[in-house]
Amino acid sequence: MCYKMLYRNVLAVVPDMVRIEFSEAEKEALHQERFHHPHPRVQKKMEVLWLKSQGVAHQDICRLARVNGNTLVSYLHQYEQGGIEGLKRVSFRGQPSKLRAHRHSIEAHLRAHPPATINEACARIAELTGIRRSPTQVRLFLKHHCGMKRLKTGVLPAKVDPVAQEAFKKNTRTHAGSGPGRKAGTVLR
Repeated sequence: MCYKMLYRNVLAVVPDMVRIEFSEAEKEALHQERFHHPHPRVQKKMEVLWLKSQGVAHQDICRLARVNGNTLVSYLHQYEQGGIEGLKRVSFRGQPSKLRAHRHSIEAHLRAHPPATINEACARIAELTGIRRSPTQVRLFLKHHCGMKRLKTGVLPAKVDPVAQEAFKKNTRTHAGSGPGRKAGTVLR
């Protein structure tokens, strides 16, 4: 049996309560993992199950955790089948980057010969591996898989020439004070 509710201006189907009993140790583990697990999706699953362990209604769990009713049921089934360890499984079907196979050689080369720009890093990676990636993808690969990040650099001003500075000040004072309604020799602020 299901009922309908309005969620984020979308009509969602929320199932009736599924009865699951939680031990105190399981409640404590859910509470701990919902804050301290490294993956945010697992934290969300733990939050949903922790709310369930506290006796919160499914409709309220969907609203508080901002999940759909079908997602809630999916999390409950994962817990029934595998317990807390079943909730910790994250299975993405995405393909791993082809650059990962060349990670060590790319990292060694770029650390020995640091590129000045991300575009230069793209060109060097293409030369080394034959794999072309966009600058954004190369920057993310270097940051997440090689531990390298872009260094922001700037230009430092040169030493001041006191004679040229005094000449500039005199020149500025005479031009700044020559406008209508101004006293001669005043500097604009």
